Amino acid sequence: MNVIVTGSIAFDYLMIFPGRFAEHILPDQIERLSVSFLVDEMRRQYGGTAPNIAYNLALLGERPRVMGTAGQDFGDYRVWLEQHGVDTSLVREEADLFTASFFVSTDLDGNQIASFYTGAMARARELSLLDNEADLVTVSPNDPEAMVKYPAECRELGIPYLYDPSQQIIRLSGEDLRAGLGGCDLLVVNEYEFGMLREKTGLNDETIQSAPARACIVTLGEKGARIWAGGEVHNIPVVPPKRVDDPTGVGDAFRAGLIKGLTMGLGWELSGRMGALAATYTLEQPGPQSHSYALPEFVARFREHFDDEGALDALL
Repeated sequence: MNVIVTGSIAFDYLMIFPGRFAEHILPDQIERLSVSFLVDEMRRQYGGTAPNIAYNLALLGERPRVMGTAGQDFGDYRVWLEQHGVDTSLVREEADLFTASFFVSTDLDGNQIASFYTGAMARARELSLLDNEADLVTVSPNDPEAMVKYPAECRELGIPYLYDPSQQIIRLSGEDLRAGLGGCDLLVVNEYEFGMLREKTGLNDETIQSAPARACIVTLGEKGARIWAGGEVHNIPVVPPKRVDDPTGVGDAFRAGLIKGLTMGLGWELSGRMGALAATYTLEQPGPQSHSYALPEFVARFREHFDDEGALDALL
């Protein structure tokens, strides 16, 4: 399937806080919040929503194209992605800027506090889908103007798109969010982001759930995911991890597994479960692109938890 993945291209600085944020935030002082968390560990990893999704799609046998802007320090990252099956021909390097950077601290409960430096990502608005063909485009967190532009271009070209506003809901206007939502093929957000989307757009739950042409998917953390599609609701369980390391990029992996399942025509139940397994692989390793697996391994582990009635043989 010809998939173009748009979104941030970034380096992730992942820090571990050996405590719980909630124990150090005073609810009655939230309007004057001033806290500092001493972290014991930091890792620098390849990240960004677009490469994370694309990396997981490549593990599942696709050859996705990443479209975005990166900085003068992108050289080694480009080599990494190409070596792992991701097409970077639509990535433009900005010689006078650095690649965007994501700084995130994770506590013992998996809660995260993050900041994002835009860097070269701010020029993603200068790119266009108009000269490219695709069967599906993912519109993931990116430069806000790019996130308004790309859905409009998809609608103009008649290209289905997965709308994933997630972290940028706070930066997009209600009008922009309603436009992106109204024309999308798939909506994928987590439970908290769904609530933010409701507040920013003024739409109720039922309207949001029925707005995408095919499905609304809400990830629920350790409770799995829920899919509203064709008047039906599908509850997707998690795949138990063998170990838990870092949740960064878990949602991106879920999106990739879901997309792969849909490209195979597997339906919502199996596609959602493919997303769940892809997410678990990411959760078990440090960083969003540290895991790997062969397709026979993926299928065998899937069958430890779910009955696909042989449908995943197509992966082999």
